[in-house]
Amino acid sequence: MTTPGFAPEWLSLRESADADARSTELPELLGPALNRDPLVVRDLGCGTGSMGRWLAGRLGGVQHWVLHDRDPRLLDLAGASMTGHGVTVQTREGDLTALRAADLEGTSLVTASALLDLLTDDEVNGLAAACVEVGVPALFTLSVAGKVELDPADPLDAAFQEAFNAHQRRVVDGRRLLGPDAVAATTSAFETRGAQVVTRPSPWRLGADQAALTAQWLRGWVAAACEQDPALAADAPAYLERRLAGGSRVVVHHTDLLALPRAD
Repeated sequence: MTTPGFAPEWLSLRESADADARSTELPELLGPALNRDPLVVRDLGCGTGSMGRWLAGRLGGVQHWVLHDRDPRLLDLAGASMTGHGVTVQTREGDLTALRAADLEGTSLVTASALLDLLTDDEVNGLAAACVEVGVPALFTLSVAGKVELDPADPLDAAFQEAFNAHQRRVVDGRRLLGPDAVAATTSAFETRGAQVVTRPSPWRLGADQAALTAQWLRGWVAAACEQDPALAADAPAYLERRLAGGSRVVVHHTDLLALPRAD
């Protein structure tokens, strides 16, 4: 599922905002649910390893991370950046949507960042079934929530947001992506199977000190909206010029989700 949006440069640009946004409460709730004999973490769609760099220190102790991604370039970067300080790393190139319960045997925690909205309902249900069958908790961060706040407001904000959200739910190679519906679908998938689900907001709050990220995000947000609704293309250049010139402050809403296996 690698796309140009997952270029290493983009992932590097957003890493600080991701780290600031993720809920620190959810890793603390893992506690006794973690099997530390040894602690084995599977990071799905790992990118350059930013989730591991954020989470490993919060988990503590000796850890072995299994990094999954379809892009070998990203796997190389992730593997090189995470090794050391009590952490060993193994990389797995391939389609993470094919993972089943047998693949998760011996895993202490499944985690992913900015992934759920790129999956389909069937894929989320398959992942939930695998995690629950082997009794492994899952921590998913930074799933898009379908809401953006821009200050100052612009009359075209709502139209671009609506088109962007529709683009997030588009069909790609026969797969209908969940987009902003991902958290609700994942919650249902785990709870139906008896798991406990806890969610927390994890918004990006972008201001003047993140001007480069704000500009890059705005261009991508507008481009996706125009791809979905070509009628917006005529207004896009002036809209972007107003936004980029005005020092817009942006809140991009996300949600973090923790699924804990039922206690036997």
